Amino acid sequence: MKIRILIADDDPDIRDVLKITLTEENYETIEAKNGEEALEIIRSKPLDLVLLDYKMPKMDGLQLCDLIKKDLLLAHLPIIMVTGKGEISDKIDGIDSGADDYIVKPFEPKELLARIRMVLRRTKRDLEANPLTRLPGNVAILNELSNCIVNKKPYAVCYIDLDKFKAYNDKYGFEHGDDVIRETARILLGAAKEYGNPQDFVGHIGGDDFVVITTPDLSDKICERIIRDFDKISPSFYNKEDKDNGFIVGYDRQKQIHKIRLLSVSIGVVTNTTRDITHVAQVGEIGAELKKMAKNLEKSNYVKDKRQDNQP
Repeated sequence: MKIRILIADDDPDIRDVLKITLTEENYETIEAKNGEEALEIIRSKPLDLVLLDYKMPKMDGLQLCDLIKKDLLLAHLPIIMVTGKGEISDKIDGIDSGADDYIVKPFEPKELLARIRMVLRRTKRDLEANPLTRLPGNVAILNELSNCIVNKKPYAVCYIDLDKFKAYNDKYGFEHGDDVIRETARILLGAAKEYGNPQDFVGHIGGDDFVVITTPDLSDKICERIIRDFDKISPSFYNKEDKDNGFIVGYDRQKQIHKIRLLSVSIGVVTNTTRDITHVAQVGEIGAELKKMAKNLEKSNYVKDKRQDNQP
């Protein structure tokens, strides 16, 4: 898959030069002519890097960079600030707003490409990330779980799953479904940041499945915050008719009509406080069982593992 770079600049000649330079290096490019257009693209499309003009209409590069870096879901997106000004103060402003590097126009194409490669190397984490949410994926999740088991410190693994998501996707389409997934990721990151430990882990297993790894003493507050925030935003994913009805109409395999309730979230919380967990697969098995119990409650809910080792 090609590396995708957003070129945000109000000068069409500069955009053309950048596009030609990057295309020759086999990068895929997307263009934005002002800050607001760039922000819309950044929030809706997976990107690998942004080339951001210092001065743009509607929203300048400093403002846009600041917004990106404050967004929990976008904070890891690398940004190179591009400007015609070479004053030290402008460079400092750009770096202070969160830019990963800075290059001054006019620039040599070779220098720009070298800086792009450097920033991509520097910001690439040693884990595979989910392309939709940019959250750590399965390799990182397995490593994190393995570390928990090896270290034998108290931990809580929260398995998060969206209820009725397939029905939602079938009616509203994958683009809207992706919006739901991204918003869910933001909610999880926000809950972990507000109520969790600094080292807590948020990962994206795939589809509508996520994981949050924290300590047992904080898992309740995190789960409660996730449920509260998700239930608050869930109706906004629907059109007025479905929202007012409180359900959508779907069909089963026999083409029978069913009323399907709005999206909710189910969480199964696995801990090592009441039983000895010796391998990663065991965590997944317990988590799946707890999630199933939460789903049976027919509303957003979480179920915490309380079974003792000697219980059947």
